[in-house]
Amino acid sequence: MIEKGIRRIGLPLKDIETSVENVGKIEIARLEKNISILGIIAGIAPMLGFVGTIIGVIKIFYAISTTGDFGIAQISGGLYTKMVTSAAGLIVGIIAHVGYHWLSIMVERLVFRMENSAIEFMDILQDN
Repeated sequence: MIEKGIRRIGLPLKDIETSVENVGKIEIARLEKNISILGIIAGIAPMLGFVGTIIGVIKIFYAISTTGDFGIAQISGGLYTKMVTSAAGLIVGIIAHVGYHWLSIMVERLVFRMENSAIEFMDILQDN
C-alpha cells in the first residue's frame, strides 16, 4: 500500500489516498478469500457426522430385522459406525471452527496494521 502511495507522490493527496485505499481493499479481499471455506467446513462436518450416526442406526435395525435376533452382534457394527462418524464430524468441525476464528482474528489484526500504516503515511504527506 505504501509503495503504491510513494509511486503516486506528486499527484494530489486525494488521488494518493484513493490509490492506497484501493490497494488496501484488494489486499484485504485476498486475505479473506478462502477463510469462508473453513467456516463452511466447520458447519457441515458435524452434520455429516450426524448422517453417519443415522446410517449406523439404520445398520443396527437392518441387522436386527434380517436375523430376527437382538444381540450384541447385531448392534456392534452399527454402533461402531455411529460412534466413529459422530466423533470424526465433531473433531473436524471443532478444528475447522477454531482455525476459522483464529485466521479471522489474524486478518483483523493485519487489516488494522494496514489501515494504521496508511493513515500514518497520509499524515506524513499532509505535513509536507
